[in-house]
Amino acid sequence: MRAALLVVTVLASSLTSPAWSQDAGRTADAAEPPLLDGIDGTGLETAAQWDTQRPALLRLLATEMFGAMPTDRFAVSATRVERDDAAVGGRATRSQWVVELSRGERKLAIDLLVYVPNERDGPAPAFLGLNFKGNHTIQPDEAIRVPTTWMANDAKFDVKDNRASAAARGRRAVRWPVERIIDRGYALATAYYGDIDPDFDDGFENGLHALLGEDGASTLGTIGAWAFGLSHLLDALGSVDGIDPEQVAVFGHSRLGKTALWAGANEPRFWFAISNDSGCGGAALSRRRQGETLAVIQRVFPHWFTKRFLRYADHEDDLPFDQHHLISLMAPRPVYVASASEDDWADPRGEYLAAFHASPAWELHGARGLAGTSFPETPDTALGEGAVGYHLRAGKHDVTAWDWGRFLDFADRHRSR
Repeated sequence: MRAALLVVTVLASSLTSPAWSQDAGRTADAAEPPLLDGIDGTGLETAAQWDTQRPALLRLLATEMFGAMPTDRFAVSATRVERDDAAVGGRATRSQWVVELSRGERKLAIDLLVYVPNERDGPAPAFLGLNFKGNHTIQPDEAIRVPTTWMANDAKFDVKDNRASAAARGRRAVRWPVERIIDRGYALATAYYGDIDPDFDDGFENGLHALLGEDGASTLGTIGAWAFGLSHLLDALGSVDGIDPEQVAVFGHSRLGKTALWAGANEPRFWFAISNDSGCGGAALSRRRQGETLAVIQRVFPHWFTKRFLRYADHEDDLPFDQHHLISLMAPRPVYVASASEDDWADPRGEYLAAFHASPAWELHGARGLAGTSFPETPDTALGEGAVGYHLRAGKHDVTAWDWGRFLDFADRHRSR
């Protein structure tokens, strides 16, 4: 099966109120450790030096934060279970797939929902992203399958006894503007994140972890499992007609924004990565200790990260890296970081600073990093002209039409056709 690329539908200062500087060219709140110091303390001055140290940086984040990715990939099969050539008012082809990951006798099934625009000159670039409440929530279409895997109880989405309900059809459509994405010439693919791995502290016994066996399951955090699953969904997209395998972007909001960054760092086939309101453990600098901190996130969600990461709670200054290093792992491919002005829990300024201080990795490669040298003074401001994009949207922790407009504009700037 031919592998495919799809756009997937995840600075530090120790001061609590860092000083802001806009002088001396590209300066802002200091980042620790400085990106171009390199992880071994030897300065990085060329793209070749960056490319040489990148694998060691990736291993460092895997060891200390997300857990090591399995060295052996799963076998992947994709079976189409439904297709409609006249979806979205005739403007798109909708298909639904059961993607099976297997290792020996162990198997895992993931429902993948795909929309491909019918009006196109050739294969379409795509967004690939995981969703929180099931594929059926992104559109009211009654043909979309309802997940049968574990889901956290939620009265707002009619989830009872840890099972999704068809009554929630279309309730997250605002976060997934299918019509707008299709009309701009992009495909969209999404899967329920719980199909890959359940989002609770289960001792790493279920979902994708169950395929790894006792040794592998103990080293990979749940964010790492979601990211590893996304890489395999790219393989499955090779069965979908009409998608450009070289222009697939990975998208995620909140904890799935953290996942999108880690998926993009580990999977070089992703065209670019979008992190929306990802906050602590995602795009926000840990050393700032603003909003959600490492101590809080690890107390509430200990399963997201490797067990070694627990020791940095309330000891952020001991980290041998910060989140600008995570973002920099996308270089020289593009990356986009999005914040919301009222989302203090995700530390918008910290997200901006991480993107800012990751930018030298692109500049070493002769590309423009983040445009602008200061945090936006007013909301609804986008800095998307370079290979590193950023915007500050007015409002709360969410994904809106304004966000998607900026993501699509950024994709337009970087698409090859």
